[in-house]
Amino acid sequence: MKRIIIGITGASGAIYGIRALELLRAAGVETHLVLSPSAGRTISEETDLSIEHVKDLASVVHGFKDIGASIASGSFQVDGMLVAPCSVKTLAGIAHCFDDELIVRAADVQLKERRRVVLMFRETPLHAGHIAIMERATLNGAIVMPPVPAFYHRPKSIDDIVNQSVGRALDLFGIDANVVRRWNGQGTSAD
Repeated sequence: MKRIIIGITGASGAIYGIRALELLRAAGVETHLVLSPSAGRTISEETDLSIEHVKDLASVVHGFKDIGASIASGSFQVDGMLVAPCSVKTLAGIAHCFDDELIVRAADVQLKERRRVVLMFRETPLHAGHIAIMERATLNGAIVMPPVPAFYHRPKSIDDIVNQSVGRALDLFGIDANVVRRWNGQGTSAD
């Protein structure tokens, strides 16, 4: 069984992490969730979902400051980590190995173990500092994947855009959530 860590931070776009949890649950993937304190506020500002509902989507929920959690150790086998959305603060922590909380610690552990870490960085416009920490995180082994919408699949709703972005992020872990409209060279497939 696949096992993925999901970090949800306080950046706008909480729906990306929530949708990842929904899709992974439907795919039978074990998920380990860490919510930053700011994620709670963003979830309540941007969605009609309760924090408890979001937590219930995960197989296991870990405390934000619990750096002794299973996912804080390289000996705990997982297939990687998705931070969706990823705030500037979290990106900076991952880029500079500042492991003072569990999202950054778990990402740092995944990187040292050479496992996949995908960061759906949510910030725009960018200044030189943002670009520098994206470079540093990439040099450490992370994949910085801002959720930039694609339009070749002709999305009809925000849900279509979210599904495409999250589905492409999950592709990076070898998980096909059956929500991506794939380019076939002559338009999208008719999934």
